[in-house]
Amino acid sequence: MRVSVRTILVGLTAAAVGVGLVAAPPLAGASSHSTSGSTATGTAQDYVVLFKDGAGVAAARAAIARAGGRVVRENVKIGYAVARSADRAFADRVAQQPALDGAARDQPIGYAPKAGRTPRDAVERLSAQRRTAHDGSSTAVRPAGIRAEPLADRQWDMRQIGATPGGSYRVQRGDRRVLVGVIDTGIDGTHPDIVDNFDARLSRNFTTDIPALDGPCEFPSCKDPANWDDDGHGTHVASTIAAPINGRGIAGVAPNVTLVNLRAGQDAGFFFLPATLDALTYAGDIGVDVVNMSFYTDPWLFNCLDNPADSPSQQREQRTIRVATQRAMAYAINHGVAPIAASGNESTDLGHPDSDDTSPDYPLGTAHPRTVDNSCITVPGETNGVTVVNATGPSNRKAYYSNYGLEQSDVAAPGGDAYDSPGNSVDPRNEVLAAYPTRLARINGDIDANGNPTSDMVVKDCSGGSCAYYQYLQGTSMAAPHAVGVAALIVSEHGHADPAHPGGWTLAPATTRSILLNSAAGQACPQPRLFRYTLAGGTPAHVSAYCAGPPGNNGFYGRGIVNAFAAVR
Repeated sequence: MRVSVRTILVGLTAAAVGVGLVAAPPLAGASSHSTSGSTATGTAQDYVVLFKDGAGVAAARAAIARAGGRVVRENVKIGYAVARSADRAFADRVAQQPALDGAARDQPIGYAPKAGRTPRDAVERLSAQRRTAHDGSSTAVRPAGIRAEPLADRQWDMRQIGATPGGSYRVQRGDRRVLVGVIDTGIDGTHPDIVDNFDARLSRNFTTDIPALDGPCEFPSCKDPANWDDDGHGTHVASTIAAPINGRGIAGVAPNVTLVNLRAGQDAGFFFLPATLDALTYAGDIGVDVVNMSFYTDPWLFNCLDNPADSPSQQREQRTIRVATQRAMAYAINHGVAPIAASGNESTDLGHPDSDDTSPDYPLGTAHPRTVDNSCITVPGETNGVTVVNATGPSNRKAYYSNYGLEQSDVAAPGGDAYDSPGNSVDPRNEVLAAYPTRLARINGDIDANGNPTSDMVVKDCSGGSCAYYQYLQGTSMAAPHAVGVAALIVSEHGHADPAHPGGWTLAPATTRSILLNSAAGQACPQPRLFRYTLAGGTPAHVSAYCAGPPGNNGFYGRGIVNAFAAVR
């Protein structure tokens, strides 16, 4: 999915969010000018400033002041501050301070990058086909007999990984004590197929709506509740993980575990660096067992350290993003969190990337073509300790859009592939069906005044006495939550009481990852290994991808397609 990162100053206190955030008063001597030379001032801008390892908080704050910034808040557990400065050379001055380890830009306040962007969810939604009439047929294999949930016949994805009444559901449906954090655009905690497993008390929103970016605020504070999703992406992800078996709609991979909303994405689909860092910190603090990360952190699709096409300050910025995310990830893992991420939708061999013409994607118009190589990484997917998931279609083939790579791919999981059909025709039922907020369905015109779907991308189910809606999406964003659900089952089956969180359940992240990988169903590379996709309906006519490696560990599938039944039996 295409998302963006921007620092937002929300003025949260440690008591409000519990992740070591402290609001910082202005420092004596802090100003928009520096003692190290003349200053060019402009619009105030916010930065994530990393503290040097071993530097004290007081020393770091003083160094920020000397660089010409004002500390707004800090995350002392990770070692960074959000600082504001109107000095255009602020990031360069930070690099001169021994107590600091780099700065990453925010956008100028009031900047509206929404205009002119490629839609974040262009792959997920297949927007060009969203209203295309369909003849009602489906190439997805349908099961024989009756399934527990009304829409189970549409869940080819669950059958692919053995999450069925005859598979993992009869052995392990998940333990309520297992907490799954969804770092995304939010979760509609009121959706009928989510509410039973949603923990509103633990859920947090680490973002604040920005009207210039997200549109008018829905609430006077511009801060959405923790059970709110104005995008729909996070709700889809959450229900794939843990929609309960309740006689309505669908069932998730782990239908009895607990969902925690760790919202770090804006309504518009941007993910800002501090929000993602704080979400990971909070996940570790409250005893989350697995987190889903179906995003990459902008403004850099690939974060390079010394790309000659980038300025020295841009090189330092990319390093800051890499280091800050690695610190937060290490904190989460050391506190019992197993992190799982989507590999991305660029159909790129991440082991041999060659170009990046989208970065930086803010400020608008600053992107410059770059040649990239394997030293450049996507964040958080290629951050150490993260399990990376590629996407498959109903036939088990790697989805045409899914990234891949021999070094980078850990496992694969159902993400959907609308073109995985005879004749390569578009069939939305070959995508992944999951929960859709009713309010958004109305706003998007996907249901009419009578509540009936206007698109065959949307399904209505009224089996539970009240009606609920579901939508078909595709992407590695949809693949990652299948792996997360299996990981949650693994913690449920093999875990133990959590001494750090009384009443909780836990399993060492390394053990969770090991079982997830070792229980995956090995999938060999296609023959010939250079696989040629033939597509239709407004996408490129052909996409090719080369699969390297043996059946048990290759660039398309990693260790294989995750399998819920094998992981718990």
